[in-house]
Amino acid sequence: MSLALDAAAQDLLFREARTANTFTEEPVSDEQVQAIYDLVKYGPTAFNQSPLRVTLVRTPEARKRLVKHMAEGNRPKTATAPLVAILSVDNEFHDELPKLLPHAPAVKDAFFAERPVREQAAAMNGALQAGYFIVGVRAAGLAAGPMTGFDFDGVQKEFLDDDHTPLMVVNIGKPGEDAWFPRSPRLDYDEVVTSV
Repeated sequence: MSLALDAAAQDLLFREARTANTFTEEPVSDEQVQAIYDLVKYGPTAFNQSPLRVTLVRTPEARKRLVKHMAEGNRPKTATAPLVAILSVDNEFHDELPKLLPHAPAVKDAFFAERPVREQAAAMNGALQAGYFIVGVRAAGLAAGPMTGFDFDGVQKEFLDDDHTPLMVVNIGKPGEDAWFPRSPRLDYDEVVTSV
């Protein structure tokens, strides 16, 4: 075996995990979300950036405000998931770099003084962190339903501010009946990996 994780963990995180489309009514607690974050915060990023921000949509009023911005096919599952998280990036993440990179505080101004540079870095490193978040949801024994089918400008105006850019909306919970579509094909190793 070439992997350190046992087969059950590999299945939980990757092989058997899918994007969930239905969920049970079992709630997702703040303690579960905290455990997920406390695990995934260790995922690597450039310069230890931490641009990801998570907005938990818990109240019925907030859920209605979000659902109206979702693509038609994503509305029912977003309306009924036990928990919905809006994953966004903070484009002013560089203000935290002296804390996160104490051995090199000058990085904040040397690399990230310009807003377009910060936005590009936040998008890339926030996407990495969003991937870690999805795997963390799976590690908690829950299912994630990540979606980018929504009105990005509408969600930003409804829930965020000008310094935060939405990345995706993630439905979270225990998978319900008929939660999974059939597994779609994946590319083989030799279609992806080359050596030089």
